[in-house]
Parts: sequence; structure tokens; C-alpha cells
Amino acid sequence: MFERQSEGSVVCPSCGKLVGVRDERCWHCGRRNPGMWGFGPLFRRLGRDLGFVQIVIWGCVALYAATLISDVEGIGGRGVLGLLSPSRAALVVFGAAGPFPVLQLGRWWTLLSAGWLHGGLLHIFFNLLWVRQLAPAIASIYGPGRMVIIYTVSSVVGFVFSSLSVFAPGLLAFVMGGGHPLGITIGASAAIFGLLGALIHYGQRGSSAVSRQAWGYAIVLFAFGLLIRGVDNWAHLGGFVGGWAASRVLDPAKPERGDHLLAALVCLVLTGLSIVASYLTGLGLLR
Repeated sequence: MFERQSEGSVVCPSCGKLVGVRDERCWHCGRRNPGMWGFGPLFRRLGRDLGFVQIVIWGCVALYAATLISDVEGIGGRGVLGLLSPSRAALVVFGAAGPFPVLQLGRWWTLLSAGWLHGGLLHIFFNLLWVRQLAPAIASIYGPGRMVIIYTVSSVVGFVFSSLSVFAPGLLAFVMGGGHPLGITIGASAAIFGLLGALIHYGQRGSSAVSRQAWGYAIVLFAFGLLIRGVDNWAHLGGFVGGWAASRVLDPAKPERGDHLLAALVCLVLTGLSIVASYLTGLGLLR
């Protein structure tokens, strides 16, 4: 299964045409190293998103379970939206972002980890449904590497907006809401809004139907957030801005390059390290 192909032809991941496994560039679209060091067939077996959706789903589920188990007595259950919600302490330990962790505790790396944590059963359920729907679509348009980059950048920018929301002027703060009432913020929704922003940018380049549908989703979800107490609208706004901006840099009209996959791997590694750093340093906060 993990055998490396050293000769013969492979399908270029950017244009879908046959190239030599050792070719430095695709003769058709110009992509560098289309054979992906001989591991192209393995990557294709992982799917168009290179298994990223499964990584997000199982990673978020595992961390959600860990936050519950780490503080069983603190599990909340008020109302439907608060069903099986981890304690504030557990979320901070595992890497929640927001004004309190980022500005007061100086835990800046939580801008990466917070997108993998969730505050309740319905929270994680609906967020992962959206990831499962949107991420493969972005991967098919931008390529799996650029999809991971957009996802990560959107999440980080979203939590930057949320963490700095305490400096927003009064009227704007009132309209947007104060973010999470406990001064922390979590969830994949910032990245989800970023994926919608990337779809809108793609649609603006020629597919108006895609753009209209993405705008419809974004407006409905943002309006829903304004009506529900405790929803972090700042993270949603920042995620949308981050995803749209990243998609402009990662031009979908151009083929994905090998260095995009390398950058995506760096994003995943840094995210994993941020979660480890949050947990190791967070344990000291409880002592």
C-alpha cells in the first residue's frame, strides 16, 4: 500500500493528464514534480482532499472527548445548545483562544489550536457537517494543499479578530455581540466561513452560480449568529476575510504546486504542535 513508484507514468494532480513519475515538470500544465516523489498513487487513494476531512473529523472528535474526560465534573448541560459542553478550564488547557488566553495569558499559539475544539455536542456535529460538505469542494477547485492552507489561515485570522474584539467601539461591539461570554473562543466555524469566502472568490472569477450559493450560505449563517447569544461573530467575520484573502493569493486559475503541499504539511504540523503546547503549558494553569 505504501510502496513508492519509481518508474512509469502517473496522473498529474493538477491537470489530470499522464506524465512521467520522474518528470520535473508536467508538460501540460507546468506543475513542478507532478509525480510527487513517487507517492502520487498513495496520495490519490486518500481522496481528493488527501484525507484532510477525516483528519479534521477524527481530530476534533478526539479533542472533544479529551476535554470532556479531563474534567467530568465540569461538563455542562443547560439547554439544547449546551448539551455535553466541556468546562471552561478544560477548553483553556487544550487550547481555546480569545481575549483571555491570547491577551491576558499570552498563549498566542492558541490561534492555531482553537479551531479544533468545540463547546458542545451540537456545536461539533454541525461544524463537522459543514467541513465535510465544503472542504472537498475547495480541494477540487484549489487543490488539497491550498485547501489546507486556506482552512488554516481562515481559522487563525478568525481568532485574531475574536481576540481583538475587546477593542471594538461600543456600537459595533453591541451589533456583533461580545463573542464568547467567558472570554474564550473555539470551533471550526471560522475556517468554515473561510471556505465560503474562497468559494465566493472562485465564483467571482466566472462561476456566478457558485458565488451566489456561497453568499447565501454565508449570509444565513452570519445572520443566525447575530441572533443567537454566545456565537462568536467576530471569528466568523475574520474567518471569511482570511479565506477570501488567502484564495486571492492562491489563485485558483493556476495549477497547484508541490510547495503548496509542503506548506499544507507545515500548517498541520504547526497546528499539532500548538495543541501539544497548549496542553503541556495549560496543565500548569490548573495547579
